This record gives sequence, structure tokens and C-alpha cells, in this order.
Amino acid sequence: MNTTVTLPTDEAIEKAGRVLRNGGLVAIPTETVYGLAANALDADAVRSIYAAKGRPSDNPLIVHISDFSQWERLVLSIPDEAKALADAFWPGPLTVILKKSDLIPSVTSGGLETVAVRLPSNEIARRVIDAAGVPLAAPSANLSGKPSPTSSKHVIADLDGRIDMIIDGGDCEVGVESTVVTLAGEKPRVLRPGGVTAEQLISVLGEIEIDDAVFHRIPDGETVSSPGMKYKHYSPRADITLVEGSDERFFDILEKVKDEDPVVLCFDEDKERLEAFRTVSFGSKNDYLNQAHNLFSALRKLDEIGAERAFARLPKSDGVGLAVFNRLIRSAGFKVI
Repeated sequence: MNTTVTLPTDEAIEKAGRVLRNGGLVAIPTETVYGLAANALDADAVRSIYAAKGRPSDNPLIVHISDFSQWERLVLSIPDEAKALADAFWPGPLTVILKKSDLIPSVTSGGLETVAVRLPSNEIARRVIDAAGVPLAAPSANLSGKPSPTSSKHVIADLDGRIDMIIDGGDCEVGVESTVVTLAGEKPRVLRPGGVTAEQLISVLGEIEIDDAVFHRIPDGETVSSPGMKYKHYSPRADITLVEGSDERFFDILEKVKDEDPVVLCFDEDKERLEAFRTVSFGSKNDYLNQAHNLFSALRKLDEIGAERAFARLPKSDGVGLAVFNRLIRSAGFKVI
């Protein structure tokens, strides 16, 4: 298969819509990461997503819509809590899980009785959804397990020749996947942190729970309710170890492993003290939005420079920092000093 890479012209958007209606695969930019889109209501098209990515079929997909009015037919009902979240955060990087309608194929929901839906703020993504005339299932447009793509060049590196089209919309604004909150249980529960923070959700819902899988490894074989909950995810080839603690603790540990020639995944402010090491920065120490924007590019940079082992700062876990913490701890397979 020859993959077409194109800018988001009107002609390209219309072509993407035709490809998607006919069961094809198109990588599209969103404000979070690039998504690999297919018709969410076409089971065969959705299966082709799993095949292209090498993704386990029990990992549910997020369905993308371009207008709130499209949500109603995809779910059994939309409770007031869901409407309040949509009013506050849509269009934007928030995914809401509700009980699914019969329109959603089992393969799209990973065999679950629920469906995850979001309305992206990226205008190109919404134009493609409108051109397709159907909701789009769109997990990250990368090979399964690798760092998510935040630019078209990342998509090309992973999926060139595996999919029909890539719409190049430049670099993604947020840089980590959407926050996922489920309203299908007794209490609202965050299954994956992202650009909409726990604090923001509390301001709308009053009370939320944060799933233990955000912080800890889930048992092998356990059913997951959201993308991004699997054990190891977002991983470069390098073996990553995270270091928790003070600046001095971090630098002391690096001194002990200097002979191993690790690459250091660090904050901008650390580089001055790390001249003896190869370094890759993922942002400023206290700027979580900056860290989120840069993280996946930094993880891919480890592969580009041939890193075999890396040590990384473990960021704080408040605000958007929780999303960065969550992605890093999974990329390291939960190895923390």
C-alpha cells in the first residue's frame, strides 16, 4: 500500500472522507496526538486499525465526533454529568465513557458494553469527520506500544505503507492523549489523565475517583476500560529507569551509573549539570504543559540517538503533570528508583 501524505487542503479533506467511508485508514492531527482514523461503525474497518498498529483487540478505541448532536445515537443515554462535562470541556482533550448503543460494533469498544467518545478541538480533525459523514475510531497513529505521534513525521516513521493517507496538520498542541473519565460506574472515575486535569473535573463534577491503574501496573490479563491502561506503553527501544526524589538524589544516582553511558531524560534546568552525559530534555521543570507537549518527541529522540539505557526524572503528579507522570511510568514499565 502506498501512503499519501498531504496538507489539509479542501481537496485532501474530501478525499480523506471518501477513503474513510470506503473502509480505509487515514492518520489525522488532533490537539492531543495524531489519530489513526477509520469508520467507527464499520467492524471490518476498525479491525484494519488493529492490524496496522499491531494493537491487541481487547484494547478499546475512542470514537471521535465533530458535533455534540452526534453523541446521542452512540450511547444509551447522556446523563446530566456528561452534559456538564461536554459543556465545560468540548471541543477539547476529554473523553467520556458511557454505556454504548447497538450502533457501536463490539470490536470498536474492545468487547465492552461501553463506548469512549470525544469531540476534538482540532479543526482539521472535525473537518475530516464531517467529510466522512460517520464517527471515527481513532487511536494514536503509531505502532502499538511505541511513543505516540505528535507530528506527521512520527506517523510516517511507524505506519508508512500500512495506511492509505496521512493529513499533515503540523505539531500537536497538547502532546499527550486525552483525559478519559468513565461515567458508567457508581462514581465518575479517571482512567487516563490528560490535558483536562483532575482539578478541572472536580470543579464540574464535585467528586471524582482516580483509577489505581493511573499510578500502578495492572495485573496481566485484566480487562481494561480505556486505552493507555496496559502495563507497558509509550515505550522507545531504550530501557528506561525513573528516579524519584530531590535534584541531588537524581544527580547522585547518575554519578553511580556514569560508566554505563546512559542517556539522561531531563528537565531543561538540569542540562547545565549533566555535561558528562548525553541528554534529552522534555521541558521545563515546573511547566507541565511544556513537558506534555515535548514528552513523546523526547522519547522518540532516544531511539534516534541509539540510546540503549536511559534514566529519567519522575515529574510531579499534580495538574497536567499527572499525565506526564502516567506516560513516563508506563514507558519505563514501572521501574522506579
